[in-house]
Amino acid sequence: MLRLLFVVLLFCQDPLHRVQILAGDKPRQTNTHSSPPNILLILADDLGYGDVGCYNDQSRVPTPHLDRLAREGLRFTDAHSPATVCTPTRYSLLTGQMAFRVKNGGTVFTGVGGPSLITAGRLTLPQILRDKGYATACVGKWHVGLTFYDQKGLPIRDNGVDAVRKVDFTRRIDGGPLDHGFQSFFGTACCPTTDWLYAFIEQDRIPEAPSAVIDKTRLPTHPYADDCRAGLIAPNFPMEEVDLRFLQRSLEFLDRHVQQSPAQPFFLFHSAQAVHLPSFAAPQFQGKTEAGPHGDFVHQFDWIVGQLLNRLETLGIADNTLVIVTSDNGPEVTSVVHMRQDFHHDPARPWRGMKRDAWEGGHRVPFLVRWPASGNGETSGIRPGTTCSQLISLTDVMATAAEIVGTQLPDNAAEDSFSLLPCLRDPSVAPIRPYLLQQAFAGVRTLSIRRGEWKYIDHAGSGGNRYDRDPSLQIYQKPESAPNAIAQLYNLQTDPQEENNLIEQYPTLAAELKQLLETSKMTGRSRSRNGNVPPAAQ
Repeated sequence: MLRLLFVVLLFCQDPLHRVQILAGDKPRQTNTHSSPPNILLILADDLGYGDVGCYNDQSRVPTPHLDRLAREGLRFTDAHSPATVCTPTRYSLLTGQMAFRVKNGGTVFTGVGGPSLITAGRLTLPQILRDKGYATACVGKWHVGLTFYDQKGLPIRDNGVDAVRKVDFTRRIDGGPLDHGFQSFFGTACCPTTDWLYAFIEQDRIPEAPSAVIDKTRLPTHPYADDCRAGLIAPNFPMEEVDLRFLQRSLEFLDRHVQQSPAQPFFLFHSAQAVHLPSFAAPQFQGKTEAGPHGDFVHQFDWIVGQLLNRLETLGIADNTLVIVTSDNGPEVTSVVHMRQDFHHDPARPWRGMKRDAWEGGHRVPFLVRWPASGNGETSGIRPGTTCSQLISLTDVMATAAEIVGTQLPDNAAEDSFSLLPCLRDPSVAPIRPYLLQQAFAGVRTLSIRRGEWKYIDHAGSGGNRYDRDPSLQIYQKPESAPNAIAQLYNLQTDPQEENNLIEQYPTLAAELKQLLETSKMTGRSRSRNGNVPPAAQ
C-alpha cells in the first residue's frame, strides 16, 4: 500500500521533477562560475534594519531564513536605500541613477498614477542583463509609474478612485516592466493592499478588472491595518494572500525556466508586498510570533525568502545563483511606534529616524548577498559568514551586474552606481564609494551626502516626518544641539544616533561637503565617465 502511494505521489509531480526523482538526482543548470550567474533580487518593502535577527540581537521576530542567508553569504552593515520612500528608491535601483535627478523624482505613485519615471531609452538593470542573454522576469510591486488609458485612448493623469473608474481595462498599460527590460511581469501597479487599484497585472494588462469598492469591514482590524484607501478591487484579489500569490508566480518562473532553458541565465526581481502596511499576514502565519500582526508579517516575508532559497536548491541551481535581499527604505512610522510600545521590538534599531526621514533609520537597510563558491578553486564566490562595512547603495546593484556580465556602462547610464564586485570577492577591499547621496521625502529639497564617517544633511529637521506635529512621534523628538542651524553635520562613528549637530564646530568641513553635493547635482552624476571616480575628485 505504501509503495502504491509513493508511485501515485511520484506521478503527480511535473515531468521534470519526476525524471529527476526516478534518476535519483536533482535538476542541474549547466552554468558554472565561469559563466554568468543567475541573479535573484528580493526587495522587501519597509523592512527595517532592526527587523532582522542577524542585524538586531534584540529582535522579537524570528527571521531564520534571512539569518541563514547571512551565515551562508555576506552581510553589509552600511547599506542604504537611495531614498526614504518607495517610488524613488525603485527608480534608482532599476536605473542606477538617483531619482532626484529626474522630473517628479520625489513622487510616490498611488492607484493608476504615472507616467513611468523611467523614460524611453533609459538603460535599466534588466535591459543590461537581457542584452547579455538573460531571461528577465519581474514579480510583485512595480511602483515606478504606469500609463493607463480611458475609453477614448487618452492617458489618465489624475488619481484617486474616480481615476480608476475611468480606466479602459481592455487596453494595454504602458511604461511598465515590459517596456523597460523585463520579458515577463506579474504584479501590481503600486502598493498592493493600500492603493486605489486592487488588481493584478499580467504582462501589460489587467486580466480581471476591479468591479467593486473594497469592503474594509471584512479586513483584519489591528493597529497596523488602517492603511487601505477606499479603492476598487478585483474579484480575484486576495488582500491577505497577495505575497503568497507573488511567491507562487516566482516559483513557477524558476521551475519553468530550468525545465525549458537550463543553459540560459536568468534575472528574477521578486518585489514583495511585505512588510508595507497594512500588515496582512496570510491566515497560516497569523499568531505565529509573539510580536503581533506586524511581527507575523515580517516572519512571513522571511518564510517566503526561505521558500525561494529552497527552490534554488531543489532545482540544483543554488551554487550559480547570486541572491540579494534588501529593503526599499526604513520601517514605517506606525510599525515603529507600535512595535516599540507593544512588543519591545525596534524595527529601526539602532538608528535614529524611520521611513521618510533623512536620519539613518529612514534609509539604512539590510543588504544580504549569497553567491556560493563553486568548489573548484575559483574565487568568484562569496565566503560564508562574512561581513562588510563598505558604504553602499541600492543604486550599486546595476553597476555590479554590469561588471559581472562584462558590460561597459555608457556615459548616460547608471550615473550613481558603483560596482560592488570587489567587495563580494574581498569584503576588506579599499572603499568603493568616495561618497553617498541620499534623498528624503521631499526629493531634491531634502538631500544629504555621506563621506566616510561624516554625514551632511542639507536642511534642518528630519526631511520627512513632523515630530513636532505628530502626537505619536513627539516622544521621539530630540532636542536640537544647533537649533539655529539650517543644515546638519554628524560624525556617525562617534554619534551614530545623530544627536550632536557639529555644523557650528566644523563649518569648513560642512562647506566642503555642501560643495561636493552641489557639484554632484550640477554634473548629474556621482560616478565619473571614467569609472568609479566621482567627477569632483578628477
